[in-house]
Amino acid sequence: MASVSSLLSEEQFLCSICLDVFTDPISTSCGHNYCNTCITHYWNSSDVCQCPLCKETFNMRPKFSVNKVLSEMADQFRKSKQQRQTSSTNPEPAEPDEVSCDVCTETKPKALKSCLVCLTSYCDIHLEPHLRLAGLKRHKLIDPVKNLEDILCKKHDRPLELFCKTDLMCVCQFCTESDHKLHQIVSLKEAYEGKKAEVQQMIQERQVKIRDVRRSVELSRKDADRETADSVQVFTALIRCIERNQAELIDVIEEKQKTTEKQAEGFIKELQQEITELEKISSELKQLSHTEDHLHLLQNLSSINSPPPTKDWTKVNVHQSAYAGTVKTAVAQLEKTLSQEIEKNLHDAELRRIQLYEVDVTLDADTAHPLLSLSEDGKQVSCGNMKKNLPDNPERFSLHANVLGKESFSSGRFYYEVQVKGKTDWTVGVARESINRKGKITLSPNGGYWTIWLRNGNEYKALAGPPVVLPVREELQKVGVFVDYEEGLVSFYDMETRVHLYSFTGCTFTEKLYPLKKIQISSCFM
Repeated sequence: MASVSSLLSEEQFLCSICLDVFTDPISTSCGHNYCNTCITHYWNSSDVCQCPLCKETFNMRPKFSVNKVLSEMADQFRKSKQQRQTSSTNPEPAEPDEVSCDVCTETKPKALKSCLVCLTSYCDIHLEPHLRLAGLKRHKLIDPVKNLEDILCKKHDRPLELFCKTDLMCVCQFCTESDHKLHQIVSLKEAYEGKKAEVQQMIQERQVKIRDVRRSVELSRKDADRETADSVQVFTALIRCIERNQAELIDVIEEKQKTTEKQAEGFIKELQQEITELEKISSELKQLSHTEDHLHLLQNLSSINSPPPTKDWTKVNVHQSAYAGTVKTAVAQLEKTLSQEIEKNLHDAELRRIQLYEVDVTLDADTAHPLLSLSEDGKQVSCGNMKKNLPDNPERFSLHANVLGKESFSSGRFYYEVQVKGKTDWTVGVARESINRKGKITLSPNGGYWTIWLRNGNEYKALAGPPVVLPVREELQKVGVFVDYEEGLVSFYDMETRVHLYSFTGCTFTEKLYPLKKIQISSCFM
């Protein structure tokens, strides 16, 4: 807590009779204070009992009691003054980063205040006249600052006490009457508080940004984890496909080899049988080889006359399986299979990813054409042959049987699905908020629509300026619509076959987008 001496000047503790600090002070009924001894001697030496300062006269000498509060304050002031006088004889020098007294010549103590009029910084002792003398009391004192000349106006040599918000600079009072006349001028305190609030606002904005960045990193990590899981799934499927095809190729090669081995075994068996027969003949010939009657030998050798049936083996060869091109053919087939597998797995991974952004679309009755009727939950729409009597509000479509979703999207990603099974004419997609809803509509990105449609039961097109025919082989049952606002992307998918149909890319979205459903008068969907 601040001491008495730092809050009050010495004059407030001086008795106007003895001109010294109060001793046993008393207070008169007129509000003035004196030492008890001083006022007693003063009245003892006078015939009239009156206040020395205001001359108020008292008919009877008042009886006083010592003003204990004032007495205690005077005692504290007296002690504080004595301490200052004692310390002034051996003051401690100011630290290097502190403002020192400009008046002290030897040891430079820490300054207590700086005077904007004197352009001088004072220690406790040298500040005392500014606290006591009436003329110096009017000077503006501030917390001690170095280089006091820097807080003076270079043009008028007056303190820079104001701030010009127009030119964003500190000015003096004279500046407001000349160069900065009619400018928005505020006090330095107000300017400081404004700047403080502005900086605080900037801090808060950056703290919010930090949270957004951290959230983006968290979302990115989740996306990365999902992408990693998808990649593992895709590559695992591809590896299994390669292993399966490799096993099939090995089986084919082994089967061919088995066929060759079986054929060779048949040839060997047949040859061994012929060798056995021929060995029997050879044995008989050896037995008859000792006779010299060759006529008898030849007539009696039945085996020679009727030799066993044998094959002409000179033209018989083991059929070697043709392996040339087997691997090439298998790899070509594998490449085709892998391409199909990759496309299937990538589409599945992509659809799983975008389905994470699925939203629940509720149709907005205020936008529906008068021929359309919405279900109570706003999820289904049907059309009739008679217009309902509805207010022609600005949001409602007046010519085409369109209806928008209640939910709008101006950032991020969203996905929704539309049931189109059994319908022969429909349009689905998204539309910007400012589309024309009264009169003829052009379904194209330039008109604010990003859509695909079915006409005449089999004409599927993406309405991208010049329409693009969609390669749809079977009737669509359910259409998925995915939008990435920041990427400028609108994609459509066949959710039954899980095939990508078409994407609008490079779009520039600057306003809210709404899910759009359009039906022909004779059709309905959802």
